[in-house]
Amino acid sequence: MTQNIAATHPSVAAPESVEVEPGAVEHAAGTHAAGTNAAGTNAAGAVSDEIFSDPRITAVGLLTETYTGLFAKFSAQFAEHNLALAEFEVLLRLSRSPGNALRMSDLAAQTSLTTSGITRLVDRLERSGLLCRQACPSDRRGLLAALTDAGRQRVADVLPGHLALIDEWFSGLLEPHEMDAMLSALRKVRDAVRPGATAGSAGER
Repeated sequence: MTQNIAATHPSVAAPESVEVEPGAVEHAAGTHAAGTNAAGTNAAGAVSDEIFSDPRITAVGLLTETYTGLFAKFSAQFAEHNLALAEFEVLLRLSRSPGNALRMSDLAAQTSLTTSGITRLVDRLERSGLLCRQACPSDRRGLLAALTDAGRQRVADVLPGHLALIDEWFSGLLEPHEMDAMLSALRKVRDAVRPGATAGSAGER
């Protein structure tokens, strides 16, 4: 994906009625009227320029570029609090969950980490005193990752600066109706591509 994938493409004006030389109409019909197929080729088998300016590519490109831009700004602020992005995500998800706790399996599903990956991350946060493991009352074989008072305080320390960045570079750039529409659209796509993102949580996230 190119760095300028979200750039707009100039529209092509409708042609005026002009005289054409013999054979020109037949040539145009062969190169344009045939259209392109799903693979981006026309009837003659040539690659069409239209595939490179497909608005679906632009949409995904905009989403990717927006995420990477926000990621860089958020990561720098998290580092000021000695947290990596994945660590903050776990602490924030726990702080927004009932009882400030989630089953380890649900936490792995929400973060898209493997079982071993979430175990290592929880180990690291537990050593820092930001969360602890507890027995799961509904599953004797399961464990909960629970936020400690220190972990809750760390999230509270991070959030003012984090919210300021969100307001400056994201929500503050949108009108209220634009934000509402974006939230609805993002949830629709998120629920399709990451159905486990709200595992173990109550209410809309």
